[in-house]
Amino acid sequence: MDDLKEWHVVELLKTTTDFFTTKDVDEPRISSELLLGHVLSLSRLQLYLHHDRPVYQEELDRFRTLCRQRLDGRPVQYIIGEQYFYGLRFTVDERVLIPRPETELLVEYAVTSLGIPDRGGPAEARVLDIGTGSGCIAVTMAKLCPAFKVTAVDCSPDALSVARENAARHGVESQVTFVLADMFDELFAARLRENRFDLIVSNPPYIPRTEWEKLPREVRQYEPETALTTPEGIECYKAIAALAPSLLVPGGMLCLELHADGAAVVSELMVFHGFTGITVSKDYSGFDRIISGISG
Repeated sequence: MDDLKEWHVVELLKTTTDFFTTKDVDEPRISSELLLGHVLSLSRLQLYLHHDRPVYQEELDRFRTLCRQRLDGRPVQYIIGEQYFYGLRFTVDERVLIPRPETELLVEYAVTSLGIPDRGGPAEARVLDIGTGSGCIAVTMAKLCPAFKVTAVDCSPDALSVARENAARHGVESQVTFVLADMFDELFAARLRENRFDLIVSNPPYIPRTEWEKLPREVRQYEPETALTTPEGIECYKAIAALAPSLLVPGGMLCLELHADGAAVVSELMVFHGFTGITVSKDYSGFDRIISGISG
């Protein structure tokens, strides 16, 4: 970018998008828009509404710095420090997994299945989110359903710090209780059992460690591996399926996000632990993504 040239929003976006394309940056246009929008405090739509706005030198310098990070493979969400999830803005950084669109389906399915209070659902409900990470599931459910009480659990103090920040950001601190605990700890259930739950929801690590090197470079270099992988990819499902019956009220629901080819194995685990009415739902790409069942 020429320092002597006067840049305007639209031409800077085009030049950056073309440059990112030549460097094989993933989603070059969206990356350009999000980075420039962050620098100028404008939404992607506003960038085009103000397409002839000049970009001043200080702004250009900041934009270049962010672009260099993107060229190094750092995800846009970590660069700008946020990601939209279910229409809400969540703080994210390298301490937590970046929320994915597929996980929005988990929230939608869980809330719809449980029933929203103003649509004939329960006046109150207790929800347990295991492996909350950024808190996107717990906070979104609390925001959607003000009568819900959500317990958000994670084994990472750093992740819980981010989740608490997001709860405060969306004004649901009074609805969400955060607990530092590991689902593989033998005392896990004992710490939570005093309050039985109507719903347990989780997007657990489900990628086998053998698949780690096949993931995109920006995932491997920047996202927390422990939030994505386990040795075999099935360990968390085994733990949750075994714990859930003692934590759910009779007739309570367990709702999990799946690895694309994990439905059969997880279904068998849930049936083994007494769950009935097993239902599998697909994602936008046609892969099995959400599984649910009812406790006995």
